Amino acid sequence: MKHIFREYDIRGIFEKDLNEKSVKAIGYFLGKKILQIGKQVGVGYDARTHSKKLFSYLVAGLTYADVKVKNMGLVPTPCNYFAGFNENRVDATIMITGSHNPPEYNGFKITMNRLPFFGADIEKLGLEVIKEYEKLKIWGDMTCDKIDTKTEYINFLVEHFKHLKNLKTKIVIDCGNGAAGVVVTELVKQLNIDAKILFAEPDGAFPNHHPDPTEEKNLKDIKKELVTGNYDIGFAFDGDADRIAVLTQKNNFKGDELVIFYSKMLKNPQILGEVKCSQVMYDEINKIGHAYMYKTGHSNLKMKMHETKIDIAAEVSGHIFFNDRYFGYDDAIYAMLRTLELLQNGIDLDKELSRLPKMYSTDELKIATKESEKFLIIEKLKLFLQNPPKDFPKIENIITIDGVRVIFKDGWGLIRASNTTPVLVARFEAKSEEKMREYQSAMQEAVTKIAECDL
Repeated sequence: MKHIFREYDIRGIFEKDLNEKSVKAIGYFLGKKILQIGKQVGVGYDARTHSKKLFSYLVAGLTYADVKVKNMGLVPTPCNYFAGFNENRVDATIMITGSHNPPEYNGFKITMNRLPFFGADIEKLGLEVIKEYEKLKIWGDMTCDKIDTKTEYINFLVEHFKHLKNLKTKIVIDCGNGAAGVVVTELVKQLNIDAKILFAEPDGAFPNHHPDPTEEKNLKDIKKELVTGNYDIGFAFDGDADRIAVLTQKNNFKGDELVIFYSKMLKNPQILGEVKCSQVMYDEINKIGHAYMYKTGHSNLKMKMHETKIDIAAEVSGHIFFNDRYFGYDDAIYAMLRTLELLQNGIDLDKELSRLPKMYSTDELKIATKESEKFLIIEKLKLFLQNPPKDFPKIENIITIDGVRVIFKDGWGLIRASNTTPVLVARFEAKSEEKMREYQSAMQEAVTKIAECDL
């Protein structure tokens, strides 16, 4: 079971990894930890076909530990997080979600005292569960009270974005049959926004396309609507609505591009990016404020924001964290409204993007490896780069915040170990496509040679 206790969350395959016995044990030991900070936990779940079943197992374990459970029902992940910040706030939250993973997957995203429960805490929890779950006997009925966090969340957004009411901008939204639809439909209605909503009905079978907007193939329906010219902008959400894709007829904007636009609305913006973000983002924001680089991962960025005075953080994948007027967690629905604010203020996203320095970059690349070897490869790569061969591109700097980001004269290359899967993640960017391919070839060749050695 060890593999399901990951860096940022607990995640596995329904019945194989997450079954009645294991999930009840997870609930029980999580409950014991929650009792160290309070008494109440808010639990919500996404649209997956097995989320309700996992909810019943989890709540049985939590109540067996004597924790008071508040049942949110089917909600997006940011709505679940919101329960830790509203007037009736709970001490901890657990979101049952498979996010953008294949339909057979599910998992738990956890916060305690408004902060992510991750890393060493999840690892320690896993050791407790693995040691005891075969012996643990949990009986009894599932006991919990309902809590209408969804209505409170919608009311909050409507009040804080009331200036968007009757907005003339025409939008199209793809909910991907995920959890976003249960909020977005009512939200645009109350704000009287002219919106066409695709696939709003939650359906864990995902009959139209998989809910991962980072994959171009999953955007074909929203692009089909945009090319008609009937809509000014489009928004697509992942399965639990903590990641967003923003599209026009001309462009599909990444998270690091969007945060440049948001930052221009702030005075002296303090922005946090991850190691995969474009150098353009860091350079542009440093002209008007200060941009910081940190580790990839939504939990990492949230903790860093908590420790420092950061206004907004972003991942390339579309996790956007607003801390200037919001609570500092990743909320794609909130990000949609902040983007509409830009348009209301006369910002043309396509023109703004065209003004940025032209760079050539790869998508996020994944290099298969073994779980036991991925971090060792990164350490060996660091040693290799201290004395590279003469034909290796000239290195100007090496950043080791998360993996290895090598700065060359005309661009950079990144290789890091994924915290959640047995792969190395790579990305390359340069002023020309030729240079980008040169940096990519050199670094990937180095990784191949290192991996072929006796690790």
